Amino acid sequence: MQPVPTIGVLAIQGGVREHLRALELAGANSISVKTREQLSGVDGLVIPGGESSTIDKLARTFGLMKPLREARANGLPMFGSCAGMIMLADQIVGGIEGQESIGGLDISVERNAFGSQTESFETGIVVKGIHEPDREFEGVFIRAPWVIEAGESAEVIARISVGPHEGRIVGVRNDTLMATSFHPELTADPRVHELFVEMVMNS
Repeated sequence: MQPVPTIGVLAIQGGVREHLRALELAGANSISVKTREQLSGVDGLVIPGGESSTIDKLARTFGLMKPLREARANGLPMFGSCAGMIMLADQIVGGIEGQESIGGLDISVERNAFGSQTESFETGIVVKGIHEPDREFEGVFIRAPWVIEAGESAEVIARISVGPHEGRIVGVRNDTLMATSFHPELTADPRVHELFVEMVMNS
């Protein structure tokens, strides 16, 4: 029987508490990560939703950007939701001047692509690889990005299937990285986090 993985949540801005809870529901041990030392002690890392430009600035201010990039390059599994997707993208459209990312996912993302806070919405999404695939996952979108283009190494695992945003890519992954435009941590459904826990355990 495999040991229970310890998965960190980058705790410098955004929905940290919600991801910690969701990871516990998904069967992992979860801890907040604020330092290089804490980062070195986890089996995987979640980058939460929030404000991507703020997460970027604070990561650089706290001396975490280089360790995060090194950990990603060394194969540490990472999952980003909403702003976390932007932080894992290789290319950002609509970022503020000088905005940086951790990178690693061969995708181009557009910030705030679905509109402002008042245009937040929820919709059912089929996510490839989750348990009970016939039961849609309720996607919560809040000032969310979307994927403009996914490269050859990025597998599309979720698209919006109905409404004005039909066809938009809202979930991607590769061998060690996963990202969603929506906020699975804001639901009581742990299946997306379970998928990430499986990625960590299989890495």
